[in-house]
Amino acid sequence: MHFLSAVLTQIDVFHLRVSKTADILCAHLHAVTGYSIMIRACRPADAGAIAEIYNYYINETVISFEQTPLSEAQMAERIAKISANYPWLVAEENGEILGFAYVALWQERVAYRHSLVTTVYLNRNHTGRGLGKALYEALFEALTSVDCRVLVAGIALPNAASVALHEKVGFEKVAHFKDVGRKHGQWVDVGYWQKTINTDREFP
Repeated sequence: MHFLSAVLTQIDVFHLRVSKTADILCAHLHAVTGYSIMIRACRPADAGAIAEIYNYYINETVISFEQTPLSEAQMAERIAKISANYPWLVAEENGEILGFAYVALWQERVAYRHSLVTTVYLNRNHTGRGLGKALYEALFEALTSVDCRVLVAGIALPNAASVALHEKVGFEKVAHFKDVGRKHGQWVDVGYWQKTINTDREFP
């Protein structure tokens, strides 16, 4: 199969999985909270809203180690690059993007090819609603069609909410590095959590 065709086929498969899983998750969220949330694959037009969500964490927190806000064009380029091979999802309510989640290659060296790093960010005004968990569950389902064995999540510490989310969806802490980051005039610890998936699959 031609490489591009293979990539498109893979993308179509995980988008279909996302759609089916999201229907179930969103129905559950609506029943529990009354909110009508849609989880779907990211689109190019979402770049501005995603940049706005993410730039808050760049500018105001140490949660992201980036220090320069991204323009809409820069975020669109990042989305296009990552979503060409891996799922990038958004949570939407009444046309507003409330959060996003995606995976990317954890390390460039070829032996790491089955390990992906996860990223989840929520609009700061819409935390505590179960959106992070719903995004992760949809992401896990999408990844059943991707050759991934291990998911890695790096968390700038302290961040009790993020730790609780990751452990709730099955990640376990495997490492803790002290003072490895410096931002806003302070030293920041980083912990690493991982989750093993697709355990019934054979990998080359």
